[in-house]
Amino acid sequence: MLSKIYSAATLGVNAYTVEVESDIQQQLPTFITVGLPDGAVRESKERVTAAIKNSDFVFPAKKITINLAPADIRKEGAGFDLPIAIGILAATGQILREDLEDFVMIGELSLDGTVRSVPGVLPMAMEVSKNGSKIKGILVPRENASEAAMAENLPVYPIGTLREAIHFLEDETTIKPFKLDMASVFSASRKYDVDFCDVKGQESAKRALEVAAAGGHNIIMIGPPGSGKTMLARRLPTILPDMILPEALETTKIHSVAGLIPGNTALVATRPFRSPHHTISDAGLIGGGRIPKPGEVSLAHHGVLFLDEIAEFRKDVLEVMRQPMEDGEVTLSRATTTLTYPASFMLAAAMNPCPCGYFGDNNHECNCTTAVIQRYMSRISGPLLDRIDIHITVPSVKFKELSSDTSGVKSEVIKVNIDRARGVQLKRFEEETKIYCNAHMQSKDIRKYCSIDEKSNSLLGLAIKKQGLSARAYDRILKVSRTIADLENCENIEMPHIAEAIHYRSLDRNLWAR
Repeated sequence: MLSKIYSAATLGVNAYTVEVESDIQQQLPTFITVGLPDGAVRESKERVTAAIKNSDFVFPAKKITINLAPADIRKEGAGFDLPIAIGILAATGQILREDLEDFVMIGELSLDGTVRSVPGVLPMAMEVSKNGSKIKGILVPRENASEAAMAENLPVYPIGTLREAIHFLEDETTIKPFKLDMASVFSASRKYDVDFCDVKGQESAKRALEVAAAGGHNIIMIGPPGSGKTMLARRLPTILPDMILPEALETTKIHSVAGLIPGNTALVATRPFRSPHHTISDAGLIGGGRIPKPGEVSLAHHGVLFLDEIAEFRKDVLEVMRQPMEDGEVTLSRATTTLTYPASFMLAAAMNPCPCGYFGDNNHECNCTTAVIQRYMSRISGPLLDRIDIHITVPSVKFKELSSDTSGVKSEVIKVNIDRARGVQLKRFEEETKIYCNAHMQSKDIRKYCSIDEKSNSLLGLAIKKQGLSARAYDRILKVSRTIADLENCENIEMPHIAEAIHYRSLDRNLWAR
């Protein structure tokens, strides 16, 4: 007796269809799973056996062979429990339906037959929806129904128990397809608990963050402890442009594969903000594992990756970010597979100017020697620093500003100007591919869109000569200048825009001078 059930699995941020074949033979009772199963898949025999018995069905005391095709791709996770159980019951004639291949089934089974949520449902559902009319629908755990419903033209049936799934297969009227209101999902998700008006003082830092958000530029903030660097960084997502549906879907796919989608949540509709601890490994930052999983740079895709106290991170960990920051993606190669994860993120970093934290602070005395300060600062390599467009100092907040009852400008007010500047950039780059903001420009694009007059060129040349800036820093200054001009609603880059952009590279000279 043989049955075939369709399921799905993830490979990177994409998915593929898996055929779950169940063969029952009159031999000594054994349960064999083939098709490169990992430990979680092999252990499904215990969960499936108990779930079938506790759902008042008969588990056959025969030889059971489960094949997961294609057999040359390693299968992992517990999402095959439901199709395996349905396949066994169909092969033994306990399910009276012949067209089971019209449905795709995903779900982990508990011992009592309850269907539990699994990671990666969104990319699986999107892959299944590509088959069009061949598939009547997809059966998923109830907690994953909202997520799966993001796939277009695919009926999604939420399942709570194994018995409920069998009743549905025998009578499709028992469960209605899950419906999702996309507009309400976006409106409910676009909420933040923080606002820029909470930050007292630091107007120059706020201006730099506004420029960074308008152009998608990387930024590093240096200042003494308690000056508000972390507070400012955590409010950066509140002024970034709203995510559009393609961005939200791409980000949600990554979080779904990583198992970070909360139950009954359909979409990651706000810009991600990831803040890993400085003890993170290189695999945790860019991704890794035997079957590579996304790291923090991918989880921050279309959002902000905040590295607080960046100088405390291991230097080899920081250096692995150089390629993702340039390419907007990270490729992970292992002996069995090579996967590419998107990693188009905005880097925000914060650090103290020295080990004690008070170098250059007027309110505290710094006890660090010049050699100690230079050694501390050298933890951030020149090539990595070159990839950070904006460097700013964040001084201590004065008591007068702290005690003031005056609130700062709200995030929504700042965001209006940023949205307008981003709109200008989208129109400018509408004929370009993979360029959505000024930070994405390459050298050829800079030559095309960032032309400057003779006076501005002389000022830039003087700054590069005196500060010893690199060719990459030259490009960064022009890109930031273009963003400042967009914020000022100027068609051409003018000298004040160049001067402000040069000011944002002053740390090259002041703190990183060798």
